Amino acid sequence: MNVYEAVHSRRAVRGFTDDPVPLEVLERVLTAAAWAPSGSNIQPWHSYVVTGAPLAQLKKVAVERVVAGDPWDDREFQMYPPDLKPPYRDRRSRFGKERYAALGIAREDWEARQRAAIGNWECFGAPAALFCFIDRGMGRPQWADLGMYLQTVMLLLRAEGLHSCPQMAWSQVRASVEEALTPPPELMLFCGVSIGYDDPAVDHIRTMRAPLDETVTFVGDAT
Repeated sequence: MNVYEAVHSRRAVRGFTDDPVPLEVLERVLTAAAWAPSGSNIQPWHSYVVTGAPLAQLKKVAVERVVAGDPWDDREFQMYPPDLKPPYRDRRSRFGKERYAALGIAREDWEARQRAAIGNWECFGAPAALFCFIDRGMGRPQWADLGMYLQTVMLLLRAEGLHSCPQMAWSQVRASVEEALTPPPELMLFCGVSIGYDDPAVDHIRTMRAPLDETVTFVGDAT
């Protein structure tokens, strides 16, 4: 699989088989992902890879919290600006409509939407998960480095025939993640990433992308 194929076939999979992911594959992916770019090579990411019984227990604890109606943990970062404006607000809204329409869930059916959301904390059935942390003292440029690292990880997973789903939803139960993984206090959870083989029995929506002229401006006379 070449890099273009990896980019075009990567998607947020929300339905995995329970086939285990070989440890040597995860080690190979994360060893290569260390070459992701970062300003002054500070490499501000720290990842925990969780599988087997520890992941099963973390899923159980997270789902039990959600089902019990426990309050969310306060995120240590703002996921979206409170005044998200067009076209970003429109794209987000379109995704939500497509996602729940594919599941046959009406917009006003809050209970069904909650049941669908629980899949996040079950890792959508994935047998492996990566939890990505960053030092609380880092600034916006280092958060950009974190994004480049995670994209590199997800593309390398595609090269191995695997799929993934990045999930900031895990930051809503970050205390449970921290209790399970005991990271040093200076680390902040950014997201989880479910990892595994996609389940062909699960329908996946393919979200569209904005046309090139909406997001890119070419300046110059190159032909």
